[in-house]
Amino acid sequence: MRTPYAFGPSCFRHAFALAGVVMTCVMMPAALSHAGENFRLSSPSFVEGGTVGPSQIFNDAGCNGPNHSPGLMWRNAPAGTRSFAITIFDRDAPGRGWWHWAVANIPANVTSLPENASASGELRKFGAIEARNDFNVDGYGGPCPPPGNPHRYVVTVYALRVETLPLAQGRPAALFDREISGLSLGSAQITVTYGR
Repeated sequence: MRTPYAFGPSCFRHAFALAGVVMTCVMMPAALSHAGENFRLSSPSFVEGGTVGPSQIFNDAGCNGPNHSPGLMWRNAPAGTRSFAITIFDRDAPGRGWWHWAVANIPANVTSLPENASASGELRKFGAIEARNDFNVDGYGGPCPPPGNPHRYVVTVYALRVETLPLAQGRPAALFDREISGLSLGSAQITVTYGR
């Protein structure tokens, strides 16, 4: 989701001293700024631009991985954040793309998920709900593209302005995405690849 850009007070303070500071301030999304830093997503499972490891691979449809959802950590959420949501989307799948995971109603005080939070029951402990992915399974479904060129998987954490979304466990991931997009204060992403 695109967010408006802001010119914070520090931009104007340094506008005439350093042209580079102006560029940094112009490019910083207002919804992602928090204590001078952007909303950030990191992972012990995924590295930006890297390859999906064996633990996250799906366990059906010709793939035989353990299908563990990735460990994720985020920081510097926008002011006013009341909950978080997470999606994983394959933008290179034929047609409209492929939803691998959508999670909502993660409380605002939760800023990380351990690996395999989907299957282990960790998400249910704090009331989060998971969508039905495009494998037609509730929860996480890891990468398993057809043989050929690697696919790009976009992992996104969203900061939301509401505590809960009006959704139920097992609803389609595309429906989760529509609700999330309309209530997002900002987002942070990691993109990884996988092919076979």
